[in-house]
Amino acid sequence: MSDPTVTVVLIEDDKHIRRFVHTSLEAAGMSVLDAETGREGLIHAATRRPDLIIVDLGLPDMDGIDVIRELRGWSTLPVIVLSARTHEEHKVAALDAGADDYLTKPFGVPELTARIRAHLRRQTCGGRPELHKVHFGGITVDLVDRRVTRDSQIIHLSPIEYRLLSALLSHAGRVLTHQQLLQEVWGPSQATNYHYLRIYMGHLRQKLELDPAQPEYIITETGVGYMVVGVTDHHSQ
Repeated sequence: MSDPTVTVVLIEDDKHIRRFVHTSLEAAGMSVLDAETGREGLIHAATRRPDLIIVDLGLPDMDGIDVIRELRGWSTLPVIVLSARTHEEHKVAALDAGADDYLTKPFGVPELTARIRAHLRRQTCGGRPELHKVHFGGITVDLVDRRVTRDSQIIHLSPIEYRLLSALLSHAGRVLTHQQLLQEVWGPSQATNYHYLRIYMGHLRQKLELDPAQPEYIITETGVGYMVVGVTDHHSQ
Protein backbone atom coordinates (compact mmCIF):
# COMPACT_ATOMS: atom_id res chain seq x y z
CA MET A 1 0.00 0.00 0.00
CA SER A 2 1.22 3.49 -0.67
CA ASP A 3 -0.79 4.93 2.26
CA PRO A 4 0.95 4.09 5.57
CA THR A 5 -2.00 5.39 7.58
CA VAL A 6 -4.19 2.38 6.76
CA THR A 7 -4.83 0.49 10.01
CA VAL A 8 -5.97 -3.14 10.11
CA VAL A 9 -7.20 -5.05 13.17
CA LEU A 10 -6.11 -8.70 12.89
CA ILE A 11 -8.12 -11.08 15.10
CA GLU A 12 -6.31 -14.42 15.00
CA ASP A 13 -5.42 -16.77 17.86
CA ASP A 14 -2.79 -18.84 15.99
CA LYS A 15 0.43 -16.96 16.79
CA HIS A 16 2.28 -18.27 13.72
CA ILE A 17 -0.43 -17.16 11.28
CA ARG A 18 -0.86 -13.92 13.18
CA ARG A 19 2.86 -13.12 12.95
CA PHE A 20 2.93 -14.08 9.25
CA VAL A 21 -0.06 -11.89 8.32
CA HIS A 22 1.12 -9.04 10.55
CA THR A 23 4.57 -9.00 8.96
CA SER A 24 3.16 -9.30 5.43
CA LEU A 25 0.72 -6.42 5.88
CA GLU A 26 3.33 -4.20 7.48
CA ALA A 27 5.62 -4.93 4.52
CA ALA A 28 2.75 -3.70 2.32
CA GLY A 29 2.72 -0.41 4.23
CA MET A 30 -0.13 -0.99 6.66
CA SER A 31 -0.31 -0.57 10.41
CA VAL A 32 -1.56 -3.77 12.11
CA LEU A 33 -3.18 -4.18 15.53
CA ASP A 34 -3.12 -7.79 16.77
CA ALA A 35 -5.80 -9.48 18.86
CA GLU A 36 -5.75 -13.07 20.11
CA THR A 37 -9.42 -13.10 21.13
CA GLY A 38 -12.69 -11.86 19.71
CA ARG A 39 -13.28 -9.55 22.68
CA GLU A 40 -9.83 -7.96 22.36
CA GLY A 41 -10.45 -7.48 18.63
CA LEU A 42 -13.79 -5.78 19.24
CA ILE A 43 -12.13 -3.42 21.75
CA HIS A 44 -9.47 -2.52 19.17
CA ALA A 45 -12.19 -1.98 16.55
CA ALA A 46 -14.11 0.33 18.88
CA THR A 47 -11.19 2.36 20.22
CA ARG A 48 -8.39 2.43 17.65
CA ARG A 49 -10.28 3.70 14.57
CA PRO A 50 -9.10 1.00 12.12
CA ASP A 51 -9.91 0.95 8.41
CA LEU A 52 -10.54 -2.80 8.09
CA ILE A 53 -10.97 -5.93 10.23
CA ILE A 54 -9.53 -9.39 9.51
CA VAL A 55 -11.06 -12.14 11.64
CA ASP A 56 -10.56 -15.87 12.08
CA LEU A 57 -13.70 -17.90 12.85
CA GLY A 58 -12.12 -20.29 15.37
CA LEU A 59 -11.32 -18.02 18.34
CA PRO A 60 -10.80 -19.14 21.95
CA ASP A 61 -13.45 -16.96 23.61
CA MET A 62 -16.20 -16.61 20.97
CA ASP A 63 -16.98 -17.69 17.44
CA GLY A 64 -15.83 -15.35 14.70
CA ILE A 65 -19.41 -15.25 13.39
CA ASP A 66 -20.48 -13.69 16.70
CA VAL A 67 -17.63 -11.18 16.44
CA ILE A 68 -18.93 -10.14 13.01
CA ARG A 69 -22.54 -9.87 14.24
CA GLU A 70 -21.52 -7.77 17.23
CA LEU A 71 -19.36 -5.54 15.05
CA ARG A 72 -22.20 -5.07 12.57
CA GLY A 73 -24.36 -3.73 15.39
CA TRP A 74 -22.40 -0.48 15.31
CA SER A 75 -19.90 -0.49 12.44
CA THR A 76 -19.79 -0.73 8.63
CA LEU A 77 -16.01 -1.33 8.52
CA PRO A 78 -14.98 -3.88 5.88
CA VAL A 79 -14.55 -7.36 7.39
CA ILE A 80 -12.47 -10.10 5.75
CA VAL A 81 -12.67 -13.62 7.17
CA LEU A 82 -9.53 -15.78 7.17
CA SER A 83 -10.53 -19.30 8.09
CA ALA A 84 -9.57 -22.94 7.74
CA ARG A 85 -13.30 -23.72 7.50
CA THR A 86 -13.92 -24.52 3.85
CA HIS A 87 -17.52 -25.77 3.86
CA GLU A 88 -20.02 -23.64 1.98
CA GLU A 89 -22.31 -23.31 5.01
CA HIS A 90 -19.49 -21.59 6.93
CA LYS A 91 -18.92 -19.10 4.11
CA VAL A 92 -22.67 -18.44 3.85
CA ALA A 93 -22.98 -17.96 7.62
CA ALA A 94 -20.06 -15.49 7.71
CA LEU A 95 -21.34 -13.48 4.74
CA ASP A 96 -24.91 -13.46 6.06
CA ALA A 97 -23.59 -12.24 9.42
CA GLY A 98 -22.07 -9.24 7.64
CA ALA A 99 -18.59 -10.23 6.45
CA ASP A 100 -17.52 -8.60 3.19
CA ASP A 101 -15.14 -11.32 2.06
CA TYR A 102 -13.99 -14.85 2.91
CA LEU A 103 -10.53 -16.27 2.32
CA THR A 104 -9.71 -19.87 3.18
CA LYS A 105 -6.39 -21.00 4.64
CA PRO A 106 -3.86 -21.49 3.19
CA PHE A 107 -4.00 -18.22 1.27
CA GLY A 108 -1.58 -16.07 -0.71
CA VAL A 109 -0.44 -12.70 0.60
CA PRO A 110 -0.83 -10.98 -2.81
CA GLU A 111 -4.49 -12.05 -2.94
CA LEU A 112 -5.11 -10.91 0.63
CA THR A 113 -3.54 -7.49 0.06
CA ALA A 114 -5.40 -7.08 -3.24
CA ARG A 115 -8.71 -7.81 -1.52
CA ILE A 116 -7.86 -5.38 1.27
CA ARG A 117 -7.15 -2.65 -1.28
CA ALA A 118 -10.43 -3.37 -3.10
CA HIS A 119 -12.48 -3.11 0.10
CA LEU A 120 -10.71 0.05 1.19
CA ARG A 121 -11.47 1.65 -2.19
CA ARG A 122 -15.14 0.82 -1.77
CA GLN A 123 -15.14 2.06 1.82
CA THR A 124 -13.55 5.35 0.69
CA CYS A 125 -16.46 5.81 -1.72
CA GLY A 126 -18.86 5.50 1.22
CA GLY A 127 -22.49 5.50 0.18
CA ARG A 128 -21.48 6.94 -3.20
CA PRO A 129 -24.53 9.21 -3.50
CA GLU A 130 -22.92 10.92 -6.51
CA LEU A 131 -22.38 7.67 -8.40
CA HIS A 132 -23.84 8.15 -11.85
CA LYS A 133 -22.71 5.39 -14.21
CA VAL A 134 -20.95 2.06 -13.89
CA HIS A 135 -19.34 -0.04 -16.61
CA PHE A 136 -18.41 -3.69 -17.04
CA GLY A 137 -17.74 -5.79 -20.13
CA GLY A 138 -18.99 -3.21 -22.62
CA ILE A 139 -22.15 -2.61 -20.58
CA THR A 140 -23.00 0.83 -19.20
CA VAL A 141 -25.55 1.17 -16.40
CA ASP A 142 -26.89 4.70 -15.87
CA LEU A 143 -28.04 4.61 -12.24
CA VAL A 144 -29.79 7.97 -12.48
CA ASP A 145 -31.88 7.25 -15.58
CA ARG A 146 -32.06 3.49 -14.80
CA ARG A 147 -30.86 2.73 -18.32
CA VAL A 148 -28.66 -0.18 -19.42
CA THR A 149 -26.82 -0.01 -22.75
CA ARG A 150 -24.16 -1.77 -24.80
CA ASP A 151 -22.49 0.41 -27.43
CA SER A 152 -25.31 2.95 -27.04
CA GLN A 153 -27.94 0.27 -27.77
CA ILE A 154 -30.52 0.01 -25.00
CA ILE A 155 -30.82 -3.37 -23.28
CA HIS A 156 -34.33 -3.85 -21.94
CA LEU A 157 -34.45 -5.29 -18.44
CA SER A 158 -37.58 -6.16 -16.50
CA PRO A 159 -38.06 -4.35 -13.15
CA ILE A 160 -36.92 -7.45 -11.25
CA GLU A 161 -33.89 -7.93 -13.51
CA TYR A 162 -32.90 -4.31 -12.95
CA ARG A 163 -33.35 -4.57 -9.17
CA LEU A 164 -31.19 -7.69 -9.17
CA LEU A 165 -28.48 -5.99 -11.23
CA SER A 166 -28.59 -2.92 -8.97
CA ALA A 167 -28.19 -5.08 -5.87
CA LEU A 168 -25.15 -6.78 -7.37
CA LEU A 169 -23.63 -3.47 -8.52
CA SER A 170 -24.13 -1.83 -5.12
CA HIS A 171 -21.80 -4.50 -3.72
CA ALA A 172 -19.56 -4.92 -6.78
CA GLY A 173 -16.65 -7.24 -6.14
CA ARG A 174 -18.33 -8.72 -3.06
CA VAL A 175 -20.18 -12.03 -2.91
CA LEU A 176 -23.85 -11.64 -1.99
CA THR A 177 -25.45 -14.78 -0.62
CA HIS A 178 -28.59 -16.24 -2.14
CA GLN A 179 -30.55 -15.12 0.92
CA GLN A 180 -29.20 -11.57 0.81
CA LEU A 181 -30.17 -11.19 -2.86
CA LEU A 182 -33.61 -12.72 -2.40
CA GLN A 183 -34.39 -10.44 0.55
CA GLU A 184 -33.14 -7.33 -1.23
CA VAL A 185 -34.91 -8.00 -4.54
CA TRP A 186 -38.04 -9.95 -3.58
CA GLY A 187 -38.41 -9.28 0.15
CA PRO A 188 -38.32 -11.50 3.26
CA SER A 189 -41.24 -13.67 2.16
CA GLN A 190 -39.16 -15.10 -0.71
CA ALA A 191 -35.85 -15.39 1.16
CA THR A 192 -35.57 -19.13 0.53
CA ASN A 193 -36.92 -19.28 -3.04
CA TYR A 194 -33.60 -19.99 -4.73
CA HIS A 195 -35.42 -21.10 -7.89
CA TYR A 196 -36.48 -17.49 -8.57
CA LEU A 197 -32.92 -16.32 -8.20
CA ARG A 198 -31.47 -18.90 -10.59
CA ILE A 199 -34.07 -18.06 -13.25
CA TYR A 200 -33.52 -14.30 -13.13
CA MET A 201 -29.75 -14.61 -12.87
CA GLY A 202 -29.94 -16.67 -16.07
CA HIS A 203 -32.00 -13.90 -17.69
CA LEU A 204 -29.41 -11.27 -16.72
CA ARG A 205 -26.57 -13.32 -18.14
CA GLN A 206 -28.47 -13.89 -21.39
CA LYS A 207 -28.84 -10.13 -21.80
CA LEU A 208 -25.51 -8.89 -20.45
CA GLU A 209 -22.83 -11.54 -20.97
CA LEU A 210 -21.30 -12.14 -24.40
CA ASP A 211 -21.26 -15.86 -23.58
CA PRO A 212 -23.91 -16.59 -20.93
CA ALA A 213 -22.65 -20.17 -20.55
CA GLN A 214 -19.18 -18.84 -19.61
CA PRO A 215 -19.96 -15.62 -17.71
CA GLU A 216 -17.07 -13.21 -17.22
CA TYR A 217 -18.74 -10.60 -15.03
CA ILE A 218 -21.76 -12.09 -13.22
CA ILE A 219 -19.97 -14.80 -11.29
CA THR A 220 -21.32 -17.75 -9.29
CA GLU A 221 -19.73 -18.58 -5.95
CA THR A 222 -20.89 -22.20 -5.85
CA GLY A 223 -23.24 -22.92 -2.98
CA VAL A 224 -22.91 -19.39 -1.63
CA GLY A 225 -24.23 -16.72 -4.00
CA TYR A 226 -23.25 -14.33 -6.80
CA MET A 227 -21.05 -11.32 -7.44
CA VAL A 228 -20.28 -8.83 -10.22
CA VAL A 229 -16.61 -8.28 -11.08
CA GLY A 230 -14.73 -5.94 -13.40
CA VAL A 231 -16.87 -2.91 -12.56
CA THR A 232 -15.58 0.63 -13.03
CA ASP A 233 -17.52 3.72 -12.15
CA HIS A 234 -17.76 7.38 -13.02
CA HIS A 235 -19.01 10.11 -10.73
CA SER A 236 -21.10 13.01 -11.88
CA GLN A 237 -19.28 16.29 -11.83
